[in-house]
Amino acid sequence: MSPNAKANLRGALLALCAFAIFALHDVAVKVLGARYAPFQIIFFSVLMGFPLATIMLMRDATAGHLRPVHPWWTALRTLAAVTTGFCAFYAFSVLPMAQTYAIIFAAPLLITVLSIPVLGERVGAHRWVAVLVGLAGVFTVLRPGTESLQLGHLAALGAAIGSATTSVVVRKIGKDERSAVLMLYPMVANFLVMAAILPFVYVPMPLVDLGLAGVIASFGFAASLLIILAYRHSDAAIVAPMQYSQIIWAAVFGAAFFDERPDTMTWIGAGIIITSGLYIVARESLSGRSDNTPVLSTRSRPETGTIPRISALLRLRTERSAHRQALAKRPENG
Repeated sequence: MSPNAKANLRGALLALCAFAIFALHDVAVKVLGARYAPFQIIFFSVLMGFPLATIMLMRDATAGHLRPVHPWWTALRTLAAVTTGFCAFYAFSVLPMAQTYAIIFAAPLLITVLSIPVLGERVGAHRWVAVLVGLAGVFTVLRPGTESLQLGHLAALGAAIGSATTSVVVRKIGKDERSAVLMLYPMVANFLVMAAILPFVYVPMPLVDLGLAGVIASFGFAASLLIILAYRHSDAAIVAPMQYSQIIWAAVFGAAFFDERPDTMTWIGAGIIITSGLYIVARESLSGRSDNTPVLSTRSRPETGTIPRISALLRLRTERSAHRQALAKRPENG
């Protein structure tokens, strides 16, 4: 096996491990969601995630302040991230895990559509067909008219829309904004919004449940670090599709912990959505097919504002490396 093939295999395996941990993260969300409102779960998971985020930011060697260069775009991204977090946590609380993932996996399709007005992306016939086929997969999962739609279904769709919005906005402003701004604003906004709502929904939490909130934060960070390692070894075209492995973990963990059995239509719809997403990733990977590669640049899961975004962590690492190289090149006597 060639060195490049070994590196890609290593990256793919790291990504698979990361998304397995993310799936366990969602198991903890679902367990707590049976007893507490999403606002309370998000509040405590963000609270316990702040020390980990602080450790990351302490390693940010770039000079600057925390005022955004693009305040309105940053505000839109922050609002979308907070919305995504609430919608995703609520959907996982009330829907079967596999069904929730299947709907949220529509995000790459929506990213492709939103990239046209926001990024000026030129989307050809192939990707348009993939988007339409993928949306047909969403309808297959939802089955309007034959199954009663619940708030959880709308929440999962809201998470997909919010995730697509944050991804496209980051692609638009990411080169200008500091990684610290991209990392902190959604987390701080989540903390403040959930803190304001918490008195109206708070239910006392025993130590075990507080520990589960800590598990959500720590699993999110651990999985994020594994994905960063995966991108160190492999191309985005190898790592990005690994997120769809979560549907397998959803079936396994859903059956093991919640006695969930996805029906045939859910599997068919999920298969259509995943195939469409993989086709879009493949088209963006081809030279000259995409000006902005918005789906490939998304890097990972939907941004919920509970943990720093993967792309921001990757940028932070790149900036830190560039800073070290610049210091190394300076004359000793400066």
